[in-house]
Amino acid sequence: MPRCLVIALWAAAAAAAPAQAFDERREDVAAFVGEMSSRHGFTAAELGRVFAAAESRPSIIAAMARPAERTLPWHEYRARFITDRRIARGVEVGRLQPEALRRAAERGVPAQVLLSIVGVETFYGENTGKHRVIDALATLAFDYPPRAPFFRGELEQYLLVSREESLDPLGPAGSYAGAMGIPQFMPSSFRAYAVDGDGDGKRDLWASWSDVFASVANYLASHGWRTGEPVMAAADVAGADLAGLKFGTVALTETVGSLRSRGVRFETSLPADAPAVLLQLAGRDGSEHRVGFANFYAITRYNRSQLYACVVSDLADAIAAGGGPPPFASSPAE
Repeated sequence: MPRCLVIALWAAAAAAAPAQAFDERREDVAAFVGEMSSRHGFTAAELGRVFAAAESRPSIIAAMARPAERTLPWHEYRARFITDRRIARGVEVGRLQPEALRRAAERGVPAQVLLSIVGVETFYGENTGKHRVIDALATLAFDYPPRAPFFRGELEQYLLVSREESLDPLGPAGSYAGAMGIPQFMPSSFRAYAVDGDGDGKRDLWASWSDVFASVANYLASHGWRTGEPVMAAADVAGADLAGLKFGTVALTETVGSLRSRGVRFETSLPADAPAVLLQLAGRDGSEHRVGFANFYAITRYNRSQLYACVVSDLADAIAAGGGPPPFASSPAE
């Protein structure tokens, strides 16, 4: 039987299996509780309450183990996100939350980019995930060996977030991988980059637009966003020398000058030494080329995908063209 079919059948069977409570006497669970107690001062009793109520869900393992869906070509991927409804909703949220966007954009990231990120991630909060975060992270930390170390680290960070933000760890819902809130931050990113944008003493990525936008802006600014610079530009490669260029990477391995010296034509006011990468995308009628700059790379730190960064850029442009908020950002925050 083909391996892909075996995996698919196993995933389907796992998805149909019932959830199981965690036994806190399990060696790996008990060891984790001991580490959290010694490292962070949690008591065995409080963690025991959490794990007694948490559930190992085979459907989450099945989702992680499921063979990857067919990689969509650019024109199909773009069509999933650049829709009239998503653009209109982005314009609407921008009109409803001007002050939250203005304050967040003081970090130097334009308002339409902040709207685009949450538009792509969760359709502006409409689809934030249906799994309890504790179930997702505990399941993957203890019952999914291929990535157990990573998810134990995220489980540790989640319990710290819950304590710091006075959250019931059994309450929040998110993705099957444990990503949380409107911007889909993993717990480690939450602790490192989430911001109290409205000054109420909490970092609420589920209900506070001020916190959501400020946190996304902080994330991008912390990962190299350059105020006032473009994300990308359309490129014409007719007659250009593309020999030796590696397509498919997000790394800025070229410069504006080096690409122009090859005969790649594109418009930008960036200097010749500005880092750049030439992108080759599968359009409906053939290859489409763009040049990505530093802000393209910053977006890929949110999701390490060329297509993701391109669609965020396109949705941001569509929101702005559709009557969305002004960029606000004109200079970095002091």
